Amino acid sequence: MSKGKLAKFADMAEYPHVFEYPFSVMEDVPFEMKGHWHRDFFKNDNPIVLELGCGRGEYTVGLGRLFPDKNFIGVDIKGARMWSGATESLNEGMTNVAFLRTNIEIIDRFFAPGEVSEIWLTFSDPQMKKATKRLTSTYFMNRYRRFLSENGLVHLKTDSNFMFTYTKYMVEHNHLPVEFCTDDLYHSGLVDDILSIRTYYEQQWLDRGLNIKYLKFRLPQEGALEEPDVEIELDDYRSYNRSKRSGLQTSK
Repeated sequence: MSKGKLAKFADMAEYPHVFEYPFSVMEDVPFEMKGHWHRDFFKNDNPIVLELGCGRGEYTVGLGRLFPDKNFIGVDIKGARMWSGATESLNEGMTNVAFLRTNIEIIDRFFAPGEVSEIWLTFSDPQMKKATKRLTSTYFMNRYRRFLSENGLVHLKTDSNFMFTYTKYMVEHNHLPVEFCTDDLYHSGLVDDILSIRTYYEQQWLDRGLNIKYLKFRLPQEGALEEPDVEIELDDYRSYNRSKRSGLQTSK
């Protein structure tokens, strides 16, 4: 681990709005704020919104600025990346932003039923090899149901045609209510301040001429969820290894 990362982890350990509970320690350290985020941290009753796989935290911080009447929590296991958004929000004195460093596979251990109103999934790894690792799979949807309010919102913003197509099939197969869907966000005619926030990865994909897809749907509590039985064409411009995306060529 580089000295830069060590310094960032040291900072994060002192930040009052950062909570670190990776899977390796979660079994031995109960998360006592589960069900008490409003009372014990945010000190208000405003809706709580999660950004899962928040990376550098651009959406978490950007949404926090746009909506002071909502509370935002960025979740990721990569602490060195999260440091950027955590530091920015701390320096700005934002009281409606927090960060949780943990494995998303255990996200339901940190929130009580109905405690969260919305989830953002911004440029999640499409996990083309294994459905249960996709953050829009029914495996994860069942976990989200454990803490989302009734008909809670899920937002997917992605450059991956595979992820977008898979999620559409999953939503259609399970009859989940769709509020907006486009495979070319910036030519869709949608005017929305929320969607103007661009992550580090998103700007890379836009610079390379890739369309950005967006899907917004609701997740009711009732009904068993089933995986769609479909074959989906793999993304031809990326490796299964996310780090190899840097090999993409800029469009002419």
